[in-house]
Amino acid sequence: MTRPLDPDMFTGCAPVRPPIQIGGKWTAKIIACLAGGPRRFSELLVPLRGITPKTLAASLRAMERDGLVSRTAYAEKPPRVEYELTSLGRTLFRPLAAACGWTSAHLPKLIAARAAHDAGAELS
Repeated sequence: MTRPLDPDMFTGCAPVRPPIQIGGKWTAKIIACLAGGPRRFSELLVPLRGITPKTLAASLRAMERDGLVSRTAYAEKPPRVEYELTSLGRTLFRPLAAACGWTSAHLPKLIAARAAHDAGAELS
């Protein structure tokens, strides 16, 4: 059995759109949540604050379509569905770690550049 996801696992993440993105806005965080093994939909909602169930469902469907996630439905009462990274999805660990490292090192400069650009655009 996998350990419960830490509800604060993304607390330290900047509240800006990631500068390096794979898939949709939530893909990297979903991959991080699934790194430890299969998870149920309700488990994924805990650390993914700000995501709606509709958006999570759409993100998981897109990831399944791309071959990054597998969905397994169990014929139980009540029904149970689990999501798990595929071998293709697991190949993203290294690129995502590199993207996270780059973002950590350069995020203040990136935010400053965005602010300067946006301020210049407002003056035009």
